[in-house]
Amino acid sequence: MSRPERALILGAGQGSRLLPLTEQLPKCLLDLGAGRSMLEWQLRGLAEAGIGEVVIVTGFRSDLVEQALQHITPPGMTVRTLFNPFYKLADNLASCWMARAELQRPCLVLNGDTLFEPEIARRLLAAPAAPITVTIDRKPDYDADDMKVEVEGDRLRAIGKTLSAERVNGESIGFLRFEADGAALFVAELERTMRTAEGPGLWYLSAINRLAGAGADIRVASIEGLQWGELDFPADLTHARNLTSGWLEGNAVAHIAEVSAAA
Repeated sequence: MSRPERALILGAGQGSRLLPLTEQLPKCLLDLGAGRSMLEWQLRGLAEAGIGEVVIVTGFRSDLVEQALQHITPPGMTVRTLFNPFYKLADNLASCWMARAELQRPCLVLNGDTLFEPEIARRLLAAPAAPITVTIDRKPDYDADDMKVEVEGDRLRAIGKTLSAERVNGESIGFLRFEADGAALFVAELERTMRTAEGPGLWYLSAINRLAGAGADIRVASIEGLQWGELDFPADLTHARNLTSGWLEGNAVAHIAEVSAAA
């Protein structure tokens, strides 16, 4: 298995369910605590896991994202943007299709609204070799907006928001790893789907669902016990800020302990 060194972040959307907070600011730039945006937390988490190159698919207020990157890019990391001019008309499958040239080698793909602690990225990178690996969490019950999964062992059988309750045994957090062969399968499915009438309006995970249904070798990596969150609704913003507050406090405590041990 070749270790991915590049990550693709899908950050073209406005985040209309967070209006008026996102009226002039993409949700990836909302402050989640200590002056750090979702995007900055994501870049820091990827950098801590050893990812050195990131490509961000932008759309709504791409100018603000590009300005922010001048100040929030971690040292040693290379970040590029790819503008999706169709972000108002299409969903993130189209963003993946536009970025398909970036999927020519092992790569991580991350939703632009997924907050994660760095250990999640490290666990995904350390998962057993597979063409495609989907990170999943588990909880007692799932709501209509969850990206639900059906898993058999470590094999993904289906993924989607409308899976029937009796099939569901996990939830995708929107963070995937592709090896070169898995990326090629994914790109071929993107090409096929974008030629259909409904293609531009679909989520990219619908392509993963079709591949799984056709028998592709898609595995899951459980991140149970680790902290993450999605940013879709105002209540999610509160949850995300609570998470980052705890992380900052934990880092401060760890730093004090290191200083004390060195004294």
